[in-house]
Amino acid sequence: MKIAVCFNRVPPQLLKGEEGDRISEEGAELEAAAVRMALERLGYTAKVVPLGERISAFIEELRTVDPELVFNLCEGYWGNSRQEMHVAALFDLLGYAFTGAGPLCLGLVQDKVRTKDLLMRHGLPTPKYVLVRPGEAHPRVRDMRFPLIVKPRFEDASLGITSESIVEDERRLKRRIDYVHQTYRQGALVEEFIEGREINAAIIGNGPYQVLPLAEIQFKKGLKHAIVSYEGKWLENSEEFALTEPVCPATVKAREEILIKDVALRAFKILECRDYARVDIRLREGVPYILEVNANPDISPTAGLARAAEVAGLNYPKLIERIVLMAQKRKENLHARPKTL
Repeated sequence: MKIAVCFNRVPPQLLKGEEGDRISEEGAELEAAAVRMALERLGYTAKVVPLGERISAFIEELRTVDPELVFNLCEGYWGNSRQEMHVAALFDLLGYAFTGAGPLCLGLVQDKVRTKDLLMRHGLPTPKYVLVRPGEAHPRVRDMRFPLIVKPRFEDASLGITSESIVEDERRLKRRIDYVHQTYRQGALVEEFIEGREINAAIIGNGPYQVLPLAEIQFKKGLKHAIVSYEGKWLENSEEFALTEPVCPATVKAREEILIKDVALRAFKILECRDYARVDIRLREGVPYILEVNANPDISPTAGLARAAEVAGLNYPKLIERIVLMAQKRKENLHARPKTL
């Protein structure tokens, strides 16, 4: 089988955010190379096809490669993460079967507010929150307890998250909301900060589903706040990175493990994730609060999902093969002819 491995390039000048944000975005090229190598080890013919500024050139290269399947690693288009869903829609329009979530799911999970709205509608625990759009008056948060955490509405990969994201009073809250508006040019999501253990639940499958062994982000002494900041996630030479350690499998009580896996799987289904996803959770007093659902998480060999798969007995090439086979089955079902009577 011929497979195109697609990822999005980063523009020379970012449209928003901090200049250092490109570090996480540039990692997509390394992820694509790792997936290509795994596919080739499995006997597939794999070609990396980057998405740059010119959509027409991307389409032309895809048609030249003529893949039977697209391995979709695109997390946006030319610096705009909100267009992640449009890339998946493009594959749909061009008639290519592709791995991972569909356009609607990607659009929903990209919007942290809409995700939380759906989770709450279905009775799943998530921190109390309020959205502050650019130009709106700053809200009074009398029904929310400090400390609060302020995040960009549409970003992932911990973009815009620093120790300053945790605010203890109205003055710091206003300052951080202004920062998100001015730097990331989008609404600010203000949440109650959940003091507790941070657990990642990775899921693969489309029914039957497999919730992989849980992972915990352990925060060592010395961190100003126990959060996965951008530095703690991406800047390997930083103190925050050194004090933020992922551990898999996580040591949790049996009842807590059942609750976490149940909540994560329900979120996966509600948002109609596909093939694989990761649900980030804070565990406080036995309650698993969903922080975020990532329907297109990093699946490079050293990332959390691959680490959890390895603990479950699924090495990296086998994980990639599992994802390919799920997408291939979806393609076969789509093109299956109905039987004649």
